[in-house]
Amino acid sequence: GRGFAFRRKQKIEQQYRKLLKKRRQVPSQQGDQFTDTYPEHLKHLYLAEEEKLKKRRRRTPDDSVTSEEKLDKAANDRGIYGYVCLMIISVSRMCTFSSRSVVTQEKFKNKTSNQKAKEEYEKIKAEHARKKEEAEKRRQQREEAQRLYKKKKMEAYKILSKKTKKGQPNLNLQVEFLLQKIQQNT
Repeated sequence: GRGFAFRRKQKIEQQYRKLLKKRRQVPSQQGDQFTDTYPEHLKHLYLAEEEKLKKRRRRTPDDSVTSEEKLDKAANDRGIYGYVCLMIISVSRMCTFSSRSVVTQEKFKNKTSNQKAKEEYEKIKAEHARKKEEAEKRRQQREEAQRLYKKKKMEAYKILSKKTKKGQPNLNLQVEFLLQKIQQNT
């Protein structure tokens, strides 16, 4: 069926049409599409396809048919793969590198990936700093609460552990302490 190559071809064609519409230009002639300028890393594939097409053209005696029609016919004979290869060749010929960069700049006109990464890093750094501050505040509050708790406990211990001259617990102070506690709670 129509795989990723077909979708990629359609996407490139759409980007090219958008670029032409933006520049308000007419598409270049269809005869220029099938020249020998191929991307370097795919050149061997395109050259092999071109060889096959030349061999098929030699076999068919239709000289009245134009070369474009022959290419279309050859593409139809081989199926979608040949058509996709020919369309990729034509689209890559029409779209120069500078026009692709314009399209990608339009797509990412706000921020580059490096800028996005820096912003994300700054956000994460700010979040860590905020969390660290909150943890420090909580720690200080906890220490303050523990200090107050120990202070109250110590005062209560001092009152409750008072002894009389004979070494007996001082019940009057204990009762007063309990009375204060009850009055504070109500």
